[in-house]
Amino acid sequence: MLPTIDASALDRIASLKKSDRMPVVFVGHGSPMNAIGDNEYRRSWQALGAEFGAKYPRPQLILCISAHWLTEGWWLTAMDKPKTIHDFGGFPQELFDQQYPAPGDPAAAQAISQLVRQRASAPLGLDESEWGLDHGAWSVLKPMFPDADIPVIQLSMDYGRAPEDHYALAKQLKALRERGVLVVASGNIVHNLRQMQRGAAGNQAYDWALEFDQITGGYLQQGNLDALQNFQKLGQVAKMAHPTYEHYLPLLYAAGAADGKEPMRFFNTSFQAGSISMRSAVWG
Repeated sequence: MLPTIDASALDRIASLKKSDRMPVVFVGHGSPMNAIGDNEYRRSWQALGAEFGAKYPRPQLILCISAHWLTEGWWLTAMDKPKTIHDFGGFPQELFDQQYPAPGDPAAAQAISQLVRQRASAPLGLDESEWGLDHGAWSVLKPMFPDADIPVIQLSMDYGRAPEDHYALAKQLKALRERGVLVVASGNIVHNLRQMQRGAAGNQAYDWALEFDQITGGYLQQGNLDALQNFQKLGQVAKMAHPTYEHYLPLLYAAGAADGKEPMRFFNTSFQAGSISMRSAVWG
């Protein structure tokens, strides 16, 4: 059993003041081109960003979990200026030209690493130079917060660990929401690039893709967040939805940081290319 964060321990994060509880966001990011195209997804990210400072408090810090940073052990970015990573190929130069120069927060990263444990006595690792913000992070954060003036820390995922380990670690993130930390998890509820159908409409998807998306969406609506960690028990439907499941794991981080009793709403409930669910959710 991993420890929970004692509220008094949050005082170690000197840069973060007590706040109203921040929401939790799970974003289906899909194609990197969504970051620059005039499409429903990018417009929804822009609209969500506009709610901060209006409906929700303005974040003091963004903690982002992306499908695209897989590591041995769990790590936090801990540099002053995280670089913008273009971890893709075959796209127009305009996409490679994109930059998101949000600052980091090494002091907060160090404090969080001591509070959030990957094992009972093991803090999160600190990456001071290697990573930055990959496209799972910046492609959604740039439309949401275009001024890039909110510090961003990215948390990696240990792909060698079982889904329930990711979910258990994510539960420790919940307390950070009381200190102005916005948890943004970026992946896809269904993600099978091998079965993509280019040109498929947003309401067109394979039967297995629809089934997995509907089952998962049902758990979210019911507040049955614990059930999400058992997705592999769905058998062949799960294997088709996720030949590899790095795009599903961020959902477990959002669910772990959320509370099943909180209000939750969906947005972007359509599909891209028939095999990528863009379903996204906000708790709080």
